[in-house]
Amino acid sequence: MPEPEAFRRPTRLKVGDVMTREVVTISPDTPFKHIEQLMREHNISAVPVVDAAGDVVGLVSEADLLLRTEAEGSEPRSWTRDARGRQTKAHAQTAAGLMSAPAISVAPDMPLAAAARLMRKRSVKRLPVVENERLVGIVSRADVLTTYLRTDADIRSDVVEGVVHGSMWLDPSTFNVEVDDGAVRIHGEVDRRSDVEILINLILGIDGVIDVDPALTYQFDDRNVTPPKELGGI
Repeated sequence: MPEPEAFRRPTRLKVGDVMTREVVTISPDTPFKHIEQLMREHNISAVPVVDAAGDVVGLVSEADLLLRTEAEGSEPRSWTRDARGRQTKAHAQTAAGLMSAPAISVAPDMPLAAAARLMRKRSVKRLPVVENERLVGIVSRADVLTTYLRTDADIRSDVVEGVVHGSMWLDPSTFNVEVDDGAVRIHGEVDRRSDVEILINLILGIDGVIDVDPALTYQFDDRNVTPPKELGGI
């Protein structure tokens, strides 16, 4: 029976793999000046707001602080909801008034790709990481981009051992795999045309892969099969 390592799956980085675990937090009543000082001292661009129960209730970012500074002394041009919100932050003295709420948080076992989609969808640069209703870390856009810092050797290993061998149960020695700056070129032959599509999709799902250039052939086109006449009416 093959060793378990022979059937390993490709690396799938999760939020917990890259998040910052030492998180500076503040309470809703933390003064504006203290927040500004904490960010400067710790060289961070945002800080989660945690209530007395330990729940994350919001996030104060540099953008929130800048909004207060820029809007101070000015009047909103219109009384839209956004304008009222900006005016409120302009006069806020504590985190409770400055923070963006409710907090958009993620779990440590969320795939990095999913966290990236959430950041893009909600137009945020960082996400508090919560487990069992407690803050355990924070993940930023820079953390998410670490998936693309994987070496070509690591990516090739995932393609050969994780996908070709581990997922597809194919003989790696019959394939030629090259990786150059995250772009994968794979040459070889599979049994069915559908295997080509599956193989490409699995490779595209590997962390760090930016493109796949397939030079794959197949023995049987299972995408263009005509059923026997006697089955035509079934």
